[in-house]
Amino acid sequence: MHPLIQEIENAQKKESVPQFGPGDTVRVHVKVVEGGKERTQIFEGVVIGNKEGSSRASFLVRKISNGFGVERSFLLHSPRVEKIEVTRRGLVRRAKLYYLRGKVGKAARIKEKRNF
Repeated sequence: MHPLIQEIENAQKKESVPQFGPGDTVRVHVKVVEGGKERTQIFEGVVIGNKEGSSRASFLVRKISNGFGVERSFLLHSPRVEKIEVTRRGLVRRAKLYYLRGKVGKAARIKEKRNF
């Protein structure tokens, strides 16, 4: 990779990013621009996958809204993402949880990881 591109990408990396992975329930605070106004919108759901990369890392969050599954992809170091809160740790044995797309209701539940 070109050193200039790498320098620009490293300048935009966030320093305080919580540790989370697939199966975890997260609340993502996103800046949304509507007209001339800017507000913060919260998107809460289960992380079903994440892509590693230095400054190009991303993660995919899925939630159920009005009976429909909604998935949204976020760039981890994007200036639009204000804050990421981990609300629950999930106990899963897969890196990608795409099988949740075919599940509804109780079948889509994920066990909670408990550390004693």
